[in-house]
Amino acid sequence: MRIIGIDPGLRCLGWGVIEVDGTRLRHVANGQILSGAGDLAVRLVALYEKLSVVVSAHAPQAAAVEQTFVNKDAAGTLKLGQARGVALLVPALAGLPVAEYAPNAVKKAVVGVGHAQKQQVDHMVRLQLPGCNPVGPDAADALAIAICHAFHAQSAGRLAQAIGAAS
Repeated sequence: MRIIGIDPGLRCLGWGVIEVDGTRLRHVANGQILSGAGDLAVRLVALYEKLSVVVSAHAPQAAAVEQTFVNKDAAGTLKLGQARGVALLVPALAGLPVAEYAPNAVKKAVVGVGHAQKQQVDHMVRLQLPGCNPVGPDAADALAIAICHAFHAQSAGRLAQAIGAAS
């Protein structure tokens, strides 16, 4: 299964694609999409268009998006929510199932600690995806989101098998 992880951001949206084969994870690609400067609507269009190209080019079968945390800046949180809407819309329009994960759940799945620092996430992504070189912290976070989804999908698959065997 090929999974795209998306770390939404208005200025910089991170993305990472991995392949999952059983318990094996393989890095496919990663990057960061910069929305540029100017009008909010124009920046959202840029995110939409560029992320659509990424999804089309890498043909993932599932998507995972990080949930937004609310901070002290309400206007900033609202703008991030709009960028997150684009991050949910693009894979949904491509017909992909889209999962959402809280930042702490992603960190716990990848690092083992829910309040890990960005450097720890980057380090563990590199360990779990040998040869991977994230282009920046947002791309590393996106790969971590994809890894988190892979772990959750594997667990769900094992649970379904166990339930099927029990009945």
